[in-house]
Amino acid sequence: MTANEAIKLIRDNNTICSVGMTLSGACESILKALECKFLTTGHPNHLTLVHSAGQSDRKDGIQHYAHEHFVTTIIGSHWGLQPRWMELISNNKVIAYCLPQGQIAHLYREMACASPGKFSKVGIGTFIDPRIEGGKMNQLTKSMPDITSIVTIDNEEYIHYKPIELDVCIFRGTVADENGNISTDEEAMKLEILPAVLATKRYGGKVIVQVKRIAKSGSLHPKNIVVPGNFVDAIVISEEPLLDHRQTSSWYYDPSYSGDLIVPEVTITPLKLDIRKLIGRIGSTLLEQGNVINLGTGIPNDVIGKILQEENVSKDIMITVESGIYGGIPAGGIDFGIGQNLDAMITHHEQMDYYNGAGIDVTFMGLGELDEQGNVNSTKMGNRCTGAGGFIDITQNAKKVVFLSQFTAKGLEISCENSKLSIIKEGVIKKMVKQVSQISFSGRLARKKHQQVYIATERALFKLVAQGVELIEIAPGIDLQKDILDLMEFSPIISKNIKMMNPNLFIDKPFGLKYIIMNKGNSLC
Repeated sequence: MTANEAIKLIRDNNTICSVGMTLSGACESILKALECKFLTTGHPNHLTLVHSAGQSDRKDGIQHYAHEHFVTTIIGSHWGLQPRWMELISNNKVIAYCLPQGQIAHLYREMACASPGKFSKVGIGTFIDPRIEGGKMNQLTKSMPDITSIVTIDNEEYIHYKPIELDVCIFRGTVADENGNISTDEEAMKLEILPAVLATKRYGGKVIVQVKRIAKSGSLHPKNIVVPGNFVDAIVISEEPLLDHRQTSSWYYDPSYSGDLIVPEVTITPLKLDIRKLIGRIGSTLLEQGNVINLGTGIPNDVIGKILQEENVSKDIMITVESGIYGGIPAGGIDFGIGQNLDAMITHHEQMDYYNGAGIDVTFMGLGELDEQGNVNSTKMGNRCTGAGGFIDITQNAKKVVFLSQFTAKGLEISCENSKLSIIKEGVIKKMVKQVSQISFSGRLARKKHQQVYIATERALFKLVAQGVELIEIAPGIDLQKDILDLMEFSPIISKNIKMMNPNLFIDKPFGLKYIIMNKGNSLC
């Protein structure tokens, strides 16, 4: 079908499931046609949009749905790269539920096999918990029914993520054969396509897929078929693939991102020693040889991988990303979730099985606010409601969590000279607060289960202990009272063995991370 023919399958008040991450998997031909139809005719309207990962590059993807009355309810995990959605949510123009990314991907699988929903400890004690906020992201949603509940199984509490009846699933493949069998050979992620398709079919819904090209029946290898043709209702061949079927935002198609080409490893240009790299350096010293790690968006994704390369420890640490990639050279920013020269690529929901079950060795995550209980807010700052993404899935079950953050925000300027840190201009917003405005990570639960938790800033390293937040190290050149304690809304525990950070961290050259890792030394001194 053409895109305009396919979208006739979508009716007013339908619930649509969209599969993708950043702009990988975005069905631009279909979404543009759907947006145009709404803007010209007012239909379809009052849709419910369900998505696991964030699906935009600040411009396209599910931004096409971000019009008042087009979608009236959104159930998703992350809107950090979707400014129009954040505006609609903060202005109470849409009912908005935030659920953990992995729980949505897993919920599709539970719905597909007619289970009564997903039962998980992920989200307990955070704003997802129905006893706290229930994932409701604005005032409008607070008056709406809960879509989760608390249940007790064998004397243990779980969140019950309730099934969502899907009418339409929209996803992307690379090739469809004449029988409708779909392959994803040139895509940069595997995603959670089949569970979402089967969940939609369980409710008698329609499945619409966008592809680049059509192949003769029987010409595709059966092992490469992601969705058998009997589950597909409409196939749209993208008429302008250079614009509307891009592998990701920055590339139309690069075979190295789909695992079909190994590119030569070029010399990595070291990052300039700025505040972000300094914070990443301090956090990276908490690694040990053989760790499997996860990198969240922001400072972690932007600096940790490059620090490991510069310090010659890339082969000692396995980097993973929530999309399902292992090793290689991850991309970042608006292309988060893809990578070159990968060791492996698994599906999104399978990766979340690992993160939710065994748990990653170490995760590096960003931090918006920290309070005296060790609670962290990284999901809603003022009117900016980015949502959880995979943050809650990953941090709640990781063996070690390292939050990377500036000590203050908005205007902070530093310099590193003579092996010391100097504060040139202090930030005007305190990040160490009496009580966080939203609980993205529960310090109480982390302390209860003896989880290793650290907060690395450019001037101070904190550790979560049984009694609360403990200051364990400070940067050379920093005044404990003036530069740290006076800028906190709570009084941290001061370690009896407080240490000065290694001055080599503040010199713009490799600082010896390999020695620290090989000797399992978590101290910076």
